[in-house]
Amino acid sequence: MNIEVDKELFKIVPDLKLGINHYTKITVSESPQMLKGRLQLFQEQLFFELEKKPFTDFPGLQAWRKTWKAFGADPNRYRPSAEALFRRIKKQNYLQPFHSAVDLNTFFSLQYEIPVGIYDLDKIVGNVQLTVGAEEDGYDGLNGRSNSLENILLLRDDYSPFGSPFVDSIRTAVTEETTDALHVFFIRPSMGTEEALKLTTACGNMFTSISGGESASYVVSAEHPSTGLE
Repeated sequence: MNIEVDKELFKIVPDLKLGINHYTKITVSESPQMLKGRLQLFQEQLFFELEKKPFTDFPGLQAWRKTWKAFGADPNRYRPSAEALFRRIKKQNYLQPFHSAVDLNTFFSLQYEIPVGIYDLDKIVGNVQLTVGAEEDGYDGLNGRSNSLENILLLRDDYSPFGSPFVDSIRTAVTEETTDALHVFFIRPSMGTEEALKLTTACGNMFTSISGGESASYVVSAEHPSTGLE
């Protein structure tokens, strides 16, 4: 499988980059109590922080609002997924444990203030490209709605779009039957490539410490606009 960023995107946001973790032989199950407790505590701490700070004071959220606008989307109408999580927490509508893969995905998104998506590799068809959605692009999302992706960054395979820093598709959702997964980190554009790889690798190590298996980490950027998964 090859993963690439549409080179036209770099003309709009030159420092755009993705962190990629390729997981193999993982076990997805109910999260251990340690992860459940850590996720709950993080949300409670964030709630108190949000009472004192506006969303624009969080660098990751601000960076993704700026990126959203650069590609022609309205962040007040279709919010980047990390900001949507923060807004839920501000209302004390805390995210409840689901399973180890989703809970870790949520934790990473909150910790680094960036959109993060995890996908079942067996449900992805052919190669993957990050591009911008056209008028006809959309899918049934994990939010329970049919979502338009016009002017919004999206991940597509050889079949159709399946993921986005807005909301992900039901089609490639990770379940407790998933053994191989693709974890995509929508890195803050301001972050350097070396730091982005450290972040992605650290998340992969934490993921496999809980879910077992192996992780290989990559960064896709203007310097290296594509990567192949081993």
